[in-house]
Amino acid sequence: MARHVRRSGIIGGAAVAAASLGVAGYLTFGQSGATSEAHAEPTQQARAAAPVDPSIVHASDRPGKSLNITIDDGPDPVWTPKVLSVLKQHDVKATFCMIGPSAKAHPDLVKQVAAAGHKLCDHTMSHNTGMDHRPESYQSQQIVPAQQMIEQAAGGPKVEYYRAPGGAFTPYSRKVAAERGMRPLGWNVDSKDFERPGTDAIVRTVKRELRNGPTVLFHDGGGDRSQTVGALKRLLPWMKQQGYGFGFPQR
Repeated sequence: MARHVRRSGIIGGAAVAAASLGVAGYLTFGQSGATSEAHAEPTQQARAAAPVDPSIVHASDRPGKSLNITIDDGPDPVWTPKVLSVLKQHDVKATFCMIGPSAKAHPDLVKQVAAAGHKLCDHTMSHNTGMDHRPESYQSQQIVPAQQMIEQAAGGPKVEYYRAPGGAFTPYSRKVAAERGMRPLGWNVDSKDFERPGTDAIVRTVKRELRNGPTVLFHDGGGDRSQTVGALKRLLPWMKQQGYGFGFPQR
């Protein structure tokens, strides 16, 4: 079984942490990241498109007291439908950060996510949390094909964000992602659900860390996510009771 390492950092005074498909580590978001084409520089089409901001976003596009729910490491045929069901029950939209080959293997799930009004995010091909130490060509081969696979599976909707595995952004990866229309996406609140500490522990962690900022990290892939589903069932109505609304990360 893969070991889940972990990275964390501070951005604008907010604690930021990173999660993976079974591995993670620790990093400071002072490093930034973007990427390029699968085997070359960005295509002419990518260059022609208006680039988005290459800085790592945490803020919500919704004014006022707002949260961004983000779901990583899927799609998964068991857990993604359950997460979608909870989100629908509470009328909450989220951003799903998907692994390219998983999206290709489950295009029906990608289409369900998009059709329900959620946003798509590129979470690379293999979720290598050490990719910030790899050559630029490798970073390109992780980011660009994943974006293409997710968009092909979605059948129309575009991938609007890029989240580096374990927060392993680089200036290069952020730049390329932005040139391809994807805003680099960080987080402020790590639910620690990837550790499977128990539903109660996940709920406590999120409630305690919400002061750090609006973007909250959960997972629908990388193993048994029953605790995540249970935590979302409790947290989403609680968040609403606290006066929070739900938006998407700023573009």
